[in-house]
Amino acid sequence: MDKIDRKILSLLQENARYPLKHLAQKVFLSSPAVSTRIERMEKAGIITGYHASVDPVALGYHITAFINLTLDPKQKDEFYPYVKECPNVLECNCVTGAYSIMLKVAFPSTMELDTFIGHLQKFGNTQTQIVFSTAVPPRGVGIAVEEEVFEEEK
Repeated sequence: MDKIDRKILSLLQENARYPLKHLAQKVFLSSPAVSTRIERMEKAGIITGYHASVDPVALGYHITAFINLTLDPKQKDEFYPYVKECPNVLECNCVTGAYSIMLKVAFPSTMELDTFIGHLQKFGNTQTQIVFSTAVPPRGVGIAVEEEVFEEEK
């Protein structure tokens, strides 16, 4: 991956709906050349998808929480399929520390969150933190781009 690929990735993380023509202008290449680079990054697994960012609160999901779970490794075969089918689970991470799993979830109410936690407790102990506010919302990975190559942008 060269600095042009990095700039394309940075732009796509900013707005995945930028037209090829816009991307091409930003990196001083033709649209077909940019398209080829994007396709190569998709095939290499660097670009894994394109997604719309939505506001959970606007959709009625007023409660965001992080749930830590102790999971016996023997239960992974049962737990992972279960949690993948739960639409309120935004993320599921295997982590180090006192708990082995950290879930990010969104629910319309604390009652529904409580019901979900009750279901999770068949897999192990939980600890839950409800989010009051988010100073840094989900965003793309910071990609170092050598800006001097793209000075004409300014």
